[in-house]
Amino acid sequence: MKGAVNIFLENDFLPSPDIIKDIKNIPSKEIIEAIQKNIEFPEKLLVINKDIIAIIPKLSEKADINWAEFEKAKVMIEKGKIDKTYNIFLDLLTYKVEDKKKKELDKLLEEVKKEEKLDINEEPPTEAPLNVIILKTYKDDPKKLEVADFVEYFKIRYNLIKEVLQNRQEIQDPISINRILTKKEKETVAFIGIVYNKKTTKNNNILLTIEDPTGLIDVLVNKEGKAIENARNIVNDEVIGIAGVYGGRVVFATNIIFPDIPLSKELKKCDEEVYAAFISDLHFGSKLFLKDDFIKFIEWINGKTGSFLQKRVSSKVKYLFIIGDSVDGVGVYPNQDKELVLKDISQQYELCAEYLGMIRKDIKIILAPGQHDSIRVAEPQPQLDKEFAKSLYALPNVIFVSNPSLVNIHSKKDFEGFNVLIYHGASYHHYIDEIDSLRQTNTRDNPTNILKFLLQKRHLAPSHTSTVYIPSRDHDPFFIDKIPDLMLSGEMHRSDVATYNNITMINCSCFQGKTPFQEKTGNNPLPSRVPIMNLKTREVKILNFSSEEE
Repeated sequence: MKGAVNIFLENDFLPSPDIIKDIKNIPSKEIIEAIQKNIEFPEKLLVINKDIIAIIPKLSEKADINWAEFEKAKVMIEKGKIDKTYNIFLDLLTYKVEDKKKKELDKLLEEVKKEEKLDINEEPPTEAPLNVIILKTYKDDPKKLEVADFVEYFKIRYNLIKEVLQNRQEIQDPISINRILTKKEKETVAFIGIVYNKKTTKNNNILLTIEDPTGLIDVLVNKEGKAIENARNIVNDEVIGIAGVYGGRVVFATNIIFPDIPLSKELKKCDEEVYAAFISDLHFGSKLFLKDDFIKFIEWINGKTGSFLQKRVSSKVKYLFIIGDSVDGVGVYPNQDKELVLKDISQQYELCAEYLGMIRKDIKIILAPGQHDSIRVAEPQPQLDKEFAKSLYALPNVIFVSNPSLVNIHSKKDFEGFNVLIYHGASYHHYIDEIDSLRQTNTRDNPTNILKFLLQKRHLAPSHTSTVYIPSRDHDPFFIDKIPDLMLSGEMHRSDVATYNNITMINCSCFQGKTPFQEKTGNNPLPSRVPIMNLKTREVKILNFSSEEE
């Protein structure tokens, strides 16, 4: 070992600590000859690390990058501060023979240097633990259901959303419906109620019947009024606020107020470059499961494929969310067995566990169920069944949550972390079929439209018929009480990313080909796309692992 070290030192190079352990296996003389041959100014390269050893001998022409800046960037890497610049230098070396690529990277390097303002004296941030805190998850409480359970459930929802609406300036001091009926005509009124019915009149006005604990009243929304756009987006059974003028047994609405999500003061970010990845609808057991694409994803997240820059990013992925339908299930719909390669649910989970077990163990996997999983279809769905999915429960880095659920990730002493709302999305199809604005914006291909729509309702399934559900008599698991930083979803088999009031909305893609059912319903899956988020910048990129040509 001493001889190899001396060869580097005698030639004015300092071996980096990351090669000392294996330096006796490194051909020191050949490396130095390659450096002298392939580097324009070899005396400016001071420290030899494993990246230099891997790249320099493969160059086909002299590398004329700024080695002084390279050394500065390398110092930053060793201090754990930033690595964008260093990664770009490595890519410049890797793509040396590709002039077009080199020009692109040169330009990117200049932009990064301006953005990051390298300061080698700046101390790196303290690394945070990989925290995953379950804030809200549903645990099954089997009991016989009665009509009273549904009544109580809607009372709970009404009171929760009423409390939100009462804080809105447009609807201060609301009164009950029975008090409205005692008012004189043309008096202004404001009240909160549940939408009992909605219909369009022959004159294209919208007539609502609104209910509260004291009674019912009709509300007319004029097609020419400012409230008409909100009225068109009303769904049955949601809780809304109404301001208007009493006209004798009917209120003429001047304003319709949704509970909505307030705009947060700033976009929450952490101080470290850490990534989260988001996938859904894997459908293990299906004949249409895209095995090659999923293997490509696993190889990427394990750092086995991609450029140096891509590998640096994948090494910083510390959270992986799986938003439902990990397996294709059995008997989910008629004749499903014809589309299965595995017809035993336990075997499907064993296959799923085999693949997820290939992923680096330092990544926390947060896994929620969907309609195809081994639990009841009715929502809220509890965590996966331990009997059927015992192979998944054997994986040490998997955290199981319900559908829906709320978790917090990456908190530490001086940072509260990110609140992540998870919902697979069984209710989405109902609203896309019912609401004109969602159909007109092609929401099946742009699924974050429906996420925004439900955030404005502060509820994941406001209509009674939008999903099969089990009512609760002490809470409403679909009510969005705590405002999330991220809202994650699946179901639509397409990746889509958008921001609403500083909430990052992410709908995940799938790893399943287009099914006959999707063909009939007009769904257009775009599989094998994986959104990843940089928690330091909140930037989201969608990576394509599809083997098919677009």
